[in-house]
Amino acid sequence: MIKPLAGIRVLDFSKTLAGPLCTQSLADLGAEVIKVEPLKLGDETRGWPPFRREGLGAVFLSVNRNKRSIALDLKTESGRRVAHALTKGADIVIESFGTGVAERLAIDAKTLQGINEKLIHCSISGYGRSGPLKHLGGYDVILQAFSGMMSLTGEEDGGHIRSPISPIDQMTGTHALTGILAALIERGRTGKGTTVSANLFDTALALLRYNVQSFWERGEQPPRCGSTHESLCPYKVFDASDRPILLGVANDNLWQKFCAVAGLKDIADAPEFRTNAARVARRQETEARVQQAIALQSAEFWSEELAKVGVPCAPINTLKQVLEHAHTKASGVVVSYEHPHAGAIQSIGQAFVLGGEPREAGSPPPLHGEHTEEILRESGFSESDITELRSIQAIN
Repeated sequence: MIKPLAGIRVLDFSKTLAGPLCTQSLADLGAEVIKVEPLKLGDETRGWPPFRREGLGAVFLSVNRNKRSIALDLKTESGRRVAHALTKGADIVIESFGTGVAERLAIDAKTLQGINEKLIHCSISGYGRSGPLKHLGGYDVILQAFSGMMSLTGEEDGGHIRSPISPIDQMTGTHALTGILAALIERGRTGKGTTVSANLFDTALALLRYNVQSFWERGEQPPRCGSTHESLCPYKVFDASDRPILLGVANDNLWQKFCAVAGLKDIADAPEFRTNAARVARRQETEARVQQAIALQSAEFWSEELAKVGVPCAPINTLKQVLEHAHTKASGVVVSYEHPHAGAIQSIGQAFVLGGEPREAGSPPPLHGEHTEEILRESGFSESDITELRSIQAIN
């Protein structure tokens, strides 16, 4: 694989999902990532089931490839001294503590850039480092509620639904990655480091950008619409004869093609159905006619026949079904590695390809503090230094 970040060293003080996803992406691109974890459990996702083995929870496995782990107590003066020593050789530091905590632990931008002026310091938070909510913690589901996102999910007459993929956490990690890569380019121009800030609140509103724009134009809260789209019709889940499918008729040309396949020529050009705006205005009637047609054939029929004419359609797959699909296997997005303590493991690789080269998993996620002594020796600590740090419980 192309490794454009080879030679870049990252100190990762983050935990859970957003920060670790960001640093895994940096590692996949060739950066050396040192995951700095607290003593005892370490990153809390190590303890989130299901487990491959103790300390290797599924969420942890998903975002911690290609990293080494050092267990360090930043609440001790000796632990902070180690962090500062590691900072001297680092290019990037990322932290996701609550507002004010990085300053108390002396790993804030001002402190660390005083040690290394070329350092790029990235801070991830829940609501940002300013404003009346700056001290609140960042949790994906809480931001789904607070941002208004959850007011849009679910069926109109049902309860509010959490998106189970933690989209705000994951996109915050992606935004942090974008900022860091931009900062590396800027450092190449100026020779000096800078700061990057990303937070879940800003990410949530960014994900809602066209919904917010629609609200500004309309001036009222849009209804919850389940699997459909308030501006398009027919565009939702329908029941085929054997299983549900998602039909996405996004314009009038696609409507004509769909009607030809579905045997709905009688309404294809009728004034009350011809345009998308007309179909949206008569959503209930349109969807009822489409459902009658869809129910006559299998999901496989619709997938194959609509694909021939370019009408978007997909069955509602389970995870097992999509992972076993020939296209998933051909895509190369699933990567595999052998963990020395947990056996063969599969993982989802980067969602992009550089230079047409196949994606690789690289090294497995580390055990808690697995590389503590190795990293300290590389950073100039003697055996007596390491023994002393352990005796005072600054390291594990």
